[in-house]
Amino acid sequence: MFADLSPAILWPLATVLGLCLGSFLNVVITRLPVILMLGWRAEARESLELDVEEQPRFNLMSPPSQCPRCESPIAWHDNIPLLGYAKRRGKCAHCGKRISPQYPLIELAGAALTLAVLAIHGPSLATLFVLGACLALLALAAIDFRTQLLPDAITLPLLWAGLTYHLLFQPLMLQSAVIGAMAGYLALWGFYWLFKLVTGKEGMGYGDFKLLAALGAWLGWQYLPLLLILSAGVGALVGIAVQLAMPRLRGAPMPFGPFLAMAGWIALLAGTPLMAWYQGVLL
Repeated sequence: MFADLSPAILWPLATVLGLCLGSFLNVVITRLPVILMLGWRAEARESLELDVEEQPRFNLMSPPSQCPRCESPIAWHDNIPLLGYAKRRGKCAHCGKRISPQYPLIELAGAALTLAVLAIHGPSLATLFVLGACLALLALAAIDFRTQLLPDAITLPLLWAGLTYHLLFQPLMLQSAVIGAMAGYLALWGFYWLFKLVTGKEGMGYGDFKLLAALGAWLGWQYLPLLLILSAGVGALVGIAVQLAMPRLRGAPMPFGPFLAMAGWIALLAGTPLMAWYQGVLL
């Protein structure tokens, strides 16, 4: 269907779609951790045989979009991706307090990823799978950066989506994808316990294991060393830059998920030439 569209229609349509998907990701990024926390709290109270707390309905759809500070409802025209934020100059129409630049940045990132995936893979059903993976990585990176949490509600579907992608479109890669999922999890699981035995500290969370397993399912076991090198390299550079710019953050824990997500984007979008270069260096 999309392959029949002319470029004059396809690219603007893809841009608008990417902005809208980014807007939805903002909802996921801000609400999913709260939804999980409320669920864990309810389960804890039930385990302790305490009275169940009455909570207002809260999910990805309800309540409608509202200011994160004063909780005033946001008008539909202020909720248009990018335009609403620009029109209000990044401030709430009711309380006048500044709204986080996360919202337009995620919307722009959603549009950029949509255009990049479309340019590299072309308009097809397989492209929608790859785009979904890239957007899931964007949501995971932002959630981990904000909360140091990588929710199973995203990492596990991402893993199964990778296996499904190969089953449907690259069946010859399915064995490599299954091995990649297992090896990705075990690689960081082993590092976690080795680090804990040596230092007595936890170097990362179980969500990182599942995220690398998901990337292994999408890319195959052959990409795992490259993913670890890329994520560790980017993480080291960002960590050094942050500590030099903000000395007060020295020693503060830094989530690894965003760097794994960055490595995943690079491999999904430029994996073939990058792997050829990497293998050439090794040989």
